[in-house]
This record gives sequence, structure tokens and C-alpha cells, in this order.
Amino acid sequence: MNALLFAVTVLIWGSTWIAISLQVGPVPVLVSVFYRFALAGLVFLIGLVLMGRLKLPQRSEQPWILMQALCLFSFNFIMFYMAAEHVPSGVISVVFSFATVFNALNARLFFGDRITGKTVFAGSLGVLGLTLLFAQELTISASTDTLIGIACALAGTLLFSLGNMVSRRNSSTGLTPVQANAWGMPYGAAVLLALIWISGTEIVTPPTITYLGALIYLAVFGSVVGFTTYLMMVARLGSAKAAYATVLFPIIALALSTVFEGYTWSWINGLGLCLALLGNVVMFSPQGLFSRRRLAPAE
Repeated sequence: MNALLFAVTVLIWGSTWIAISLQVGPVPVLVSVFYRFALAGLVFLIGLVLMGRLKLPQRSEQPWILMQALCLFSFNFIMFYMAAEHVPSGVISVVFSFATVFNALNARLFFGDRITGKTVFAGSLGVLGLTLLFAQELTISASTDTLIGIACALAGTLLFSLGNMVSRRNSSTGLTPVQANAWGMPYGAAVLLALIWISGTEIVTPPTITYLGALIYLAVFGSVVGFTTYLMMVARLGSAKAAYATVLFPIIALALSTVFEGYTWSWINGLGLCLALLGNVVMFSPQGLFSRRRLAPAE
């Protein structure tokens, strides 16, 4: 089951970066993110009603659902969409892979989790591998646009990690990821609508079939399915291991780029791919490279 959740999350979220790039430009960022989570929340709630699984959250749970919505279904994606206006989607996915590091640090800060040597080594391999994969983009002269894009992507990744911590807390109290997401996405959409009204942002209707197709994919698969499988992994595996899925997202994006955008391979990015995959093996090895074995007592 864990392997299936991991595979579905990686395949879906690895392909969402291209869809996000298709939405950049014609519609303001706030409106695009609002469309995504308003549609996702509607689909989620209707689906649970039809299955007879929708539960009203208790009053004590509502602040935590709102907190999860702020971190996972609104402000973090505002940052990611803003980043997509300044840097290529591949660079954003590289920055997003640092969620592994943020999650390990935040789990230590909020839950007292020990940061194991295996986690550090696997995360280091993953980040190094992804840096090599996108070495060409990362060595572009650091213009103002590039720096703004990377800063926005880092802010979005940090918010995403904090949302993981809130989701973990919610799961520990019996609030399942499905119920938290079903209510959190409409909460996030309401926050975004308020920001649109306060800022006076114009609400632009989806201008093209391409934009509409990307919106539906991001709402249904990227949000409803992807967030549910990911947060189920957080609950089952812990935030550090679940976040390692983010290290593999750019590999899926890279494969799609090779087919549709003519991405060119070299020995450097090939080495990066191998290192990222090796990090995955280390993170999910049964005993790990850093497990301690007790020596049998001498007779």
C-alpha cells in the first residue's frame, strides 16, 4: 500500500509543474489558485457526499483545518505560481525537493523526531542529484527575476512543509487526510477569494481550452488525488520519508520535458538522475546504510 501511494503521488505531482506553467500569464495568480482549489474542494465534497463519507468537522478541529488550508491550499501555491512567472518549472521542482530537508527539521522542531544519518544521507544524494539534473538552469546568471523566482519557490516549499506538520498533528487526533482535505480546500478557496476582493484583482474567466484542461487536471488529479495520497503517506510513514517523494517529482517532469520539449541529456544530468534514484533506495531500504547491528556477546 505504501508503495502504491508513493508511486501515485510521484506520477501525479511530477506532472503538475507543466500544467502550472500552462496557466501562467493570461489569468492573475490569485485567480488561478482560487479556481484550482474552488473546483477541487467542490469535487471532493460532492464525491464524499455521494459515497456517504462526508463528516462535519468539530468546532475544535476547524482552526487546524484552516491552518492546513493556509499552508497547503492557498499561500504556498501563490508562491509557486509567482515563482513560475520568473523561472522555469524545472528550477521550481528542484527547489521544491528541499521539502525533504524542511520536513526533517520541522519534525525535529515540532515533534522531537530524531534526524537519522540515513535521512541526511538520502536527502543529500537527492538534492545533489537534482542539482546536477538541472545544472544548466541553475548556472544561468542570477538575474533579479531568477532570484525572485527562487525566493518564491523556497517560501512555497517552507509553507508546504509547515502544512505537513499540521496534517500530521491532525492525523494524530483522528482527523483523516481525506476529511481534512475535503474541508481544507474550500477553506483555502474562501481565503483566496477574500484576497482577490481585498486586492481588487480582476477575475478573468479561463481564456483557452489549454488553460481549462490544465485547471481540471490540477484540481482533480493534482489536488484531490495527489494531496490525499501524499498526506496518507505522511500519516503512515512520517513526514521525512513522505517528503522524499518530492525529490522524484522533477524526474517525472524531466521525462515529460524530454518527450514534449526536447530536453537534451548529457553525462552530468545522467549522473544526477542516478544519484537521485540512489537516494530513494537509501531512504526506503529496510535497514538502511546507517543501521546499527549489535555484536553478539563473546562466549
